[in-house]
Amino acid sequence: MSSTNRRAAVLGSPIAHSLSPVLHRAAYAELGLDHWSYDRFEVDEAALPGFLAGLGSSWAGLSLTMPLKRAILPLLDEISETAASVEAVNTVVFTDDGRKVGDNTDVPGMIAALRERGVDTVESAAVLGAGATASSALAALARICTGPVTAYVRSEGRAAEMREWGARLGVDIRTAGWEQAAQALRAPLVIATTPAGTTDALAAAVPEQPATLFDVLYEPWPTELAAAWSARGGAVVGGLDLLVHQAVLQVEQMTGRKGPLQAMRNAGEQALENR
Repeated sequence: MSSTNRRAAVLGSPIAHSLSPVLHRAAYAELGLDHWSYDRFEVDEAALPGFLAGLGSSWAGLSLTMPLKRAILPLLDEISETAASVEAVNTVVFTDDGRKVGDNTDVPGMIAALRERGVDTVESAAVLGAGATASSALAALARICTGPVTAYVRSEGRAAEMREWGARLGVDIRTAGWEQAAQALRAPLVIATTPAGTTDALAAAVPEQPATLFDVLYEPWPTELAAAWSARGGAVVGGLDLLVHQAVLQVEQMTGRKGPLQAMRNAGEQALENR
């Protein structure tokens, strides 16, 4: 194996709490990629073009978090169909000929995390929230949901955005006000994409024998909603599941080696326990 040093990193702002370095470094250790390093850099939209311009030939790829997933788009040479469908890139790979190729591993990462828990298809679903993660959720649902998806949102502007995403992604989308969000909890699959604390008030409304909840948060964990869901016997997929599965795909794209799922998950769980 080549001993040429290879570099990768996660960029975003704020970035200090990102678990990506823990996950990727665990993968390198498991795969014996001693000459690979993975760092984190505080980079906002204004600094992004200059940062990219300063990268040398040792760079293999980048992970991107907020607020860069859309800011990166005009700076790339090519983007995947998945990334184009949600107008968001979380993975950049540098090719041997110097091209910058963008992809989105959040969407297939969501599908893989659900599949791991036995959820391959659902007849309908509910999405709580309407931000960037909600559009990725709709893209995932476009592939696994055979019927309608209802998005519960706080404003008519957000509702209109979700209807536009639904039309674009080929999802049979309906929208409802946040005050009706308790109704969402009876869906075969509920995907919560809101910031910490937003869904806490819904915990008391979890029905007996709920189906599957995918809560994209991983800190604090479990959320009040996830804890109530588990207590009533429902299946819960968490934000760490998503983070690990999308990172497995990133490792594969950047290194050409299959990402070691269990080693990466163990490292992520240990890091959260230590916080």
